[in-house]
Amino acid sequence: MRYLVAVSGGIDSVVLLDMLVRHGKHELVVAHFDHGIRDDSAQDAIFVAGLAKEYGLEFESKREELGAKASEELARTRRYQFLRDVSKKHGARLVTAHHADDAIETVAINIVRGTGWRGLAVLDSDIIRPLLGISKQEIATYAKKHNLKWHEDSTNASDAYLRNRIRRKTNDLTDDSKRQLLGLRAHQVALKKQIDDEVRTLVGGGPVYSRYFFTHLDSKTSIECLRCITYARLTRPQLAQAVLAIKTARPKATYQAGDGVQFSFTSRNFMIELIK
Repeated sequence: MRYLVAVSGGIDSVVLLDMLVRHGKHELVVAHFDHGIRDDSAQDAIFVAGLAKEYGLEFESKREELGAKASEELARTRRYQFLRDVSKKHGARLVTAHHADDAIETVAINIVRGTGWRGLAVLDSDIIRPLLGISKQEIATYAKKHNLKWHEDSTNASDAYLRNRIRRKTNDLTDDSKRQLLGLRAHQVALKKQIDDEVRTLVGGGPVYSRYFFTHLDSKTSIECLRCITYARLTRPQLAQAVLAIKTARPKATYQAGDGVQFSFTSRNFMIELIK
């Protein structure tokens, strides 16, 4: 089995890669996505490329110029588009370095934003996360024990990002509070899966879908249905625009909803093509 390991160059993904190389018996491919948000991000790509070479692994990378003002949602969407494309190219399962503290932060962010299960798009069940049961402290201990080197992301210290502000708060939580948040996360993940299953039952398995069905849904429901069948590749504004296109586009028209997601229309139906 082949596995695509997402490596940013930070301590979490460096530890994950080292663990997989030391203890795994499967074929690994290293993938790195450079958002172009930081001036020094190109150095991360060089570092990860060197790491892949050191381990004797195949390396895939991509750089985009999203700019310093890019939203966290846009950055995440583009990153996962790239990772899914490369996973498909290699016939590999995607592996990421999300750990227990990340899961706690995600739940806290969902509470702050009021997004609930909708904020768990990043926790898709087809992604493998071997470190979810491991704390940040345990990751740091492993890195020190094995003399690993990594790059620190300078944006992690910036209060401009909600996750960074949340992290400072969750670091002070008691172990009992953290366990409660992880329990809430497990409940949200189960709820998301149940809702996604219901959505697929409602709209069908595709790739052709009924425009009539979407026309008679309320705005929020239509967006959630579309989010599901586009595999969370679009931002919320892109989803809203795509819903509008479904309701108003002329027959034989096409609509590019985002990078790699194209809609085509007949008078009654629409088809989604993931072109990247």
